[in-house]
Amino acid sequence: MTAEIRRAQPDDLTELVGLMRDHAEFERAAPPPADLADRLPRLLFGDAPRLVAFVAGQPGSLVGYATCSTEISTWGGTEFLHLDCLYLREGARGSGTGRLLIDAVIAEARARGLTELRWQTPLWNVDAARFYDRLGATSAEKRRYTLALDAGLEA
Repeated sequence: MTAEIRRAQPDDLTELVGLMRDHAEFERAAPPPADLADRLPRLLFGDAPRLVAFVAGQPGSLVGYATCSTEISTWGGTEFLHLDCLYLREGARGSGTGRLLIDAVIAEARARGLTELRWQTPLWNVDAARFYDRLGATSAEKRRYTLALDAGLEA
């Protein structure tokens, strides 16, 4: 059965957060904050949402999601759509659902008048890299850094 791809709705939040927790575990990352379900509505559904989420599956049984937001390329002097997350549960991988989610993100970029989509994936995720290579995407190796601003560091 082909998964339905659609924008996430407030009723999807509990399942979406569950997918996000699974995604963090899959990527060997720290788990999302306990109050993630309280943080996301403003970003996804508020007056000026910064984040778009697409979900895959049927209501009550989501199998994946993709999130994206507009960002800026200083060197290019342009905006681009940043694919922050793309995740499918194991049983949904290889079914074409990932391509449907990417297509939804591409359509979002085009609707915003953007001409480029960017994202990253862990170096060890060779299955994802093969999928992205098949799309015709190119890659650049970089290290990703995060600085917690509440860590007592002074500017």
